Amino acid sequence: MVTMTRKRNQRSRPASVALHTALLVAAAVAVFPPLWLLVTSFKPKNDAFTTGLVTDFTFANYTHVLADTEFLTWFQNSVIIVGLTTVLGVFIAATTGYAVSRFRFPGMRPLMWLLLITQMFPVAVLIVPLYNLLASLGLLNQPAGLVITYLTIAVPFCAWMMKGFFDTIPVEIDEAGRVDGLNPFGTFWRLVLPLARPGLAVTGFYTFVTAWAEVAYASAFMTGEENLTLAGGLQTFVNQYTNDWGSMTAAAVIIAVPAALVFAFAQRHLVAGLTAGTTKG
Repeated sequence: MVTMTRKRNQRSRPASVALHTALLVAAAVAVFPPLWLLVTSFKPKNDAFTTGLVTDFTFANYTHVLADTEFLTWFQNSVIIVGLTTVLGVFIAATTGYAVSRFRFPGMRPLMWLLLITQMFPVAVLIVPLYNLLASLGLLNQPAGLVITYLTIAVPFCAWMMKGFFDTIPVEIDEAGRVDGLNPFGTFWRLVLPLARPGLAVTGFYTFVTAWAEVAYASAFMTGEENLTLAGGLQTFVNQYTNDWGSMTAAAVIIAVPAALVFAFAQRHLVAGLTAGTTKG
């Protein structure tokens, strides 16, 4: 019986070959664009559109981006805006998700629907009203304006996600905290939040990527090279007036490094949190 079950679960050789071939093709399709971006960044500007590999290896594009442009200023602006967005976004989403998961209050259901509906509006529809709102508040060309804008994007989705994580944490933990004399926020901060580390990791990564890779709002709300973020600064390399693909690819590679590091950090903590949650009693 065991032998028959094992044979039934085994794939045939043609099916196995087809499956591995499909996986290899999918991996090649996924890896090719960033790999080609990396290769192009080391080519001289005149060879940017050639289809061959690097024949004249050079760091000139990276040197030009770092020394002759406002890239470091854009990087600093992005770090400030993204850092504030990530910290505030994770805190607001976690507290909102916990409140909706644990408490029942008037207007809770409309609030959850409102958080969901805000995700249905495309960026093009929201740019004009947000621009007018920020202009009336004097927040155009201000980091705070972009931080508020990015929070409106990230917090609704992350609050829904955090509610799902908190729903999986037993309510008895809250009750034990109250027995020990903790107030609701103390229970949340000291007992429940550490158990939601996987959710915090995913929420932090999503909020980071939302702010780090966003282009439309950054281009519309920030003007002047000294105020641009990295996403807006990239557009200065290739537009209707210039066509510097070598510098753009080099800048894109540099921009991708922090995102890759944050992803690795979030992934490590996500796996560690899930493992800890299954092994601790």
